[in-house]
Amino acid sequence: MAEAIKDTVNNLLEKLNLTSSKDESVSTKPPSDEEVKELKEKYEQHGQEHVFTFFDELNASDKAAFYQQLKGFNPEYINEIAEKALHPPKEEESESKLEPLPESATASVLDSEASDLDSWYDHGLDLVSQNKVAVILMAGGQGTRLGSSEPKGCFNIGLPSNKSLFQIQAERIWKVQKLAEKKHGKENVVVPWYVMTSGPTRGPTEKFFEEHNYFGLLKKNVMIFEQGVLPCISMDGKILLESKSRVAVAPDGNGGIYQALLTSSVRTDMRKRSIEHVHAYCVDNCLVKVADPAFLGFAASKHVSIATKVVRKRNAKESVGLILLKDNKPGVVEYSEIDKDTAEAKDAKHPDILKFRAANIVNHYYSFAFLESIEEWVHKLPHHVAKKKIPYCDIQNGETVKPDKPNGIKLEQFVFDVFPLLELDKFASMEVRREDEFSPLKNARGTGEDDPDTSKRDTMVQGAKWVQAAGARVESEGSELEIEVSPLISYGGEGLEFLKGKTIKAPAVIEKEE
Repeated sequence: MAEAIKDTVNNLLEKLNLTSSKDESVSTKPPSDEEVKELKEKYEQHGQEHVFTFFDELNASDKAAFYQQLKGFNPEYINEIAEKALHPPKEEESESKLEPLPESATASVLDSEASDLDSWYDHGLDLVSQNKVAVILMAGGQGTRLGSSEPKGCFNIGLPSNKSLFQIQAERIWKVQKLAEKKHGKENVVVPWYVMTSGPTRGPTEKFFEEHNYFGLLKKNVMIFEQGVLPCISMDGKILLESKSRVAVAPDGNGGIYQALLTSSVRTDMRKRSIEHVHAYCVDNCLVKVADPAFLGFAASKHVSIATKVVRKRNAKESVGLILLKDNKPGVVEYSEIDKDTAEAKDAKHPDILKFRAANIVNHYYSFAFLESIEEWVHKLPHHVAKKKIPYCDIQNGETVKPDKPNGIKLEQFVFDVFPLLELDKFASMEVRREDEFSPLKNARGTGEDDPDTSKRDTMVQGAKWVQAAGARVESEGSELEIEVSPLISYGGEGLEFLKGKTIKAPAVIEKEE
């Protein structure tokens, strides 16, 4: 029975082209002539036979690798999504109805009762203590804009401890495990960490984790996996070759998380561990509360399939996506999709704040029961087009061409594409304080916004606030009160009572009780 189910899933994945890019190099054995003929016919049937232009002149190892790559794609499906992307069906022009999420689907730490916040936190920590919580980290990006070719999670934002983003987040997982153990008198509480990488970042990420001994977590509880890729497509719908022996590909976006859960063994591993609640987030946020008990408890208590954290939009002009209702369905609307009047509209009950203010920070909760239904809806998710300058192999002469203007498209999916598929009672949103939980790393040092300096500043300002709240006095020769509090000491400001009455000279690092 289990094998039959597995075969059914594998057949579905092949049909949808949901194969892992890692599989390209599985076999080094050259394909037989019959295998090549069969695959070539498949591509010919769908007008993509040009990918075989140089196949016969390749050496044995290149043939094997290229065959595996081509076998991993379904040209019929590629044509289907490329056609929709390049020639989207014309929709009747009608203005979408936009409304904020109803109060029944939202909560805010800014104005919630302390008893509710405590109740959510306690409930979430109880779930952690029962080993029912898992974490997925979306870490496919490189630090290119930061001047680094390494995975973004390896980046050191300049804290006195020199900790990377990966280490900061790993230590928060370690700490929440310890908090659950202490509160519930248990041992060996585990929050498994599933790290989703891309082709270019998988190897360096695995190496970085190994070199740092998984930052104190057990290796068996950290699984590094890889999101899928899709071929790059020319403006006339043809698959582009990167070289004579390789299709040009691009990661399938953070929405590839759903496909990757199928093509990897992640969901199976979660099932074996009896996981019921999953927290997913992006690597570039130094303040992220990984496996946040309050968020988990909030979402679990509402029995939703998906919940999302938001922060309050700074002002009407801030370029952020918004969580809202679009035609009575939960979703995300990008800043460019709303007009000036909508962006500036005020809340009827609170005229001093924006009506549409729930900024998306890609910080989500999933019930595992919902992730068990991926096969039922993954094929419904749209693909978005990014027109790019894509280097390609000219099939006339085999030479590499570097275009000076966009010559093709990359197709990707967004993690929030699934939101509109939910009924409203299965979706919820929790507003948190930006200064407590959101400081993204997007730009190179010196830009003054969402860069390493702002990430460092926000981390250390938060630390200073925590130690002052604990009763310590902070002194500094400069204007900034900079204190780094290790996640191993405090997850969210708790456990710092030992500092009461002490004077701390900033900048400083609080790493242990002393």
